[in-house]
Amino acid sequence: MGLPEVKQSATEARLSALSLPESGCLKAAREAALSRVQTMGLPSRRDEYWKYTKPDTLVQADAPKAAVFNADEAPMFSAFERLNIVFVDGVFDAEASDDLSLEGVTIDRIEDICCKDIHWAKDLYGVLEARGQTPVERPLAALNTAFASDGVAIRVTGKVSKPINFTYVHSHESSDAILHHVIRVETGAEVTILENGPAASRFNKCMEIDIADGGKLHLVRAQGRDHERRAATHLFARLGTESVFKSFTLTVNGVLTRNEAVIELTGDDAVAHIAGACVGDGDFHHDDTVFITHDAVNCESRQVFKKVLRNGATGVFQGKILVKEGAQKTDGYQISQSLLLDEDSQFLAKPELEIYADDVACSHGSTSGAIDEEGLFYLRSRGVPHGEATDLMTLAFLAEAVDEIEDPEIAADIVSRLEGWLARRR
Repeated sequence: MGLPEVKQSATEARLSALSLPESGCLKAAREAALSRVQTMGLPSRRDEYWKYTKPDTLVQADAPKAAVFNADEAPMFSAFERLNIVFVDGVFDAEASDDLSLEGVTIDRIEDICCKDIHWAKDLYGVLEARGQTPVERPLAALNTAFASDGVAIRVTGKVSKPINFTYVHSHESSDAILHHVIRVETGAEVTILENGPAASRFNKCMEIDIADGGKLHLVRAQGRDHERRAATHLFARLGTESVFKSFTLTVNGVLTRNEAVIELTGDDAVAHIAGACVGDGDFHHDDTVFITHDAVNCESRQVFKKVLRNGATGVFQGKILVKEGAQKTDGYQISQSLLLDEDSQFLAKPELEIYADDVACSHGSTSGAIDEEGLFYLRSRGVPHGEATDLMTLAFLAEAVDEIEDPEIAADIVSRLEGWLARRR
C-alpha cells in the first residue's frame, strides 16, 4: 500500500532538498536508510506516536529561522577537564576542538570513515537505528542515517580518564544540521559523554551506542537555550551482559524538542537508566518518547522524567517497557511527572507496559499538578520571598531526575545552572 498523498508529497519535498553524502563503506547503510524513509514517509500528526507533537517544522524542506541566543555565561561543562569536540551549525570545527587523541579511546570523523573501505563503524552505522524501527517507525532517525553530513565514531577500549564533550554551536539563523554519532564500548571499558549547545536552527541528531559485556557509558546532555530552535534527537542503545548505560538530558528553552530513546537490554544483569528534566516557558513544546526492551534475565531499567511548565508550555511523555518472554527477574520502573505553574500549561502522558514474563517487578506512574501550596506557605512564613521559594520547590521537584547523574560534580553543575536560570525568570 502506498503512502497517503499528503505524506508522500511532504516526504518528496524534504528529500528533494537533500543529497546523499559521499559514502564509501557506509554507502549500503545510507541507501538502506533512504529506502526506509521512502517506504515509511516522514511523520505527521496522524501517526500514533506523533499525535501529541506537530512535526511539520521538523519535516519541511527548509529549516525555520531561529535567532541565535547570546548567553552571558560560560558554556556548560567548561569547568571540567574534558576532551572537547566542537560542531558549528553541524560542521566539525577542527580549530575550536581539542586534539582527538586520548588513551583508551579512538575517535574518527564520519567523513574520514567514508573515505575508507574498511572500518569497525561500518558494522554499526545504521544497524541499531534499523533495529529500532520495529515495532514503532522512526522515520526522522532513518532520514538522519541516510543524510548525516558529519559526526564521529568513538571506540572505547579502556577506562577513559576524562569525559568526551560534544559542544554544538548555533551561529546562523537558518542553519539545518544533521549529525550522526556511533559509539562502541568494548568489554569492561568505561566512558562519560557530555553534550551541550543548541547546534542549529533545526537539529536532527542520531546516536547509536553499542555496549559490550561489562562496559559502562554515562551520557549527560544539556540542550541549548536558543528559544526558537527546533530539535529531533534519537538515541539507540544495545546493552550486553552486566553492562551499564545511564543517560540524563536537561532542556531549557526551545520552541520544539523531540527526544527519542530506544534501548535494548540483550545481556543478563544489564542496567539502563534514562532520565530527563525540562523547564519550559510560553511557546515551548517538549516531547520525550522512550521504548525500553528487556530481552535478558535479571535486568534493571529506570525512566525518570520531570517537566516544569508555565505560560502555556506543553510537555509530552510517551514511555514503554516491553518485557519479552524469558526475560525473568526484570526490574522495570517508569515515572513521569509535571509541575504546572499556571492553568494554561499542559502535560500529555502515555505510559505503557507490555509483559510476557511472569517473574518481574514492573511499575509505571504519571502525575501532573500545581506547586504544593502548603510547602510554599511554609517557606514564605520563614521569610523566603515568593519567587525564591518557588524556585526551591521547583529544584526539589526536579531532584529525582538529576540524581540519576552518576558524577556528583556534574550533577552539582547542572543544579547550579538551573538555579541561575530560574532566578533570571522571576
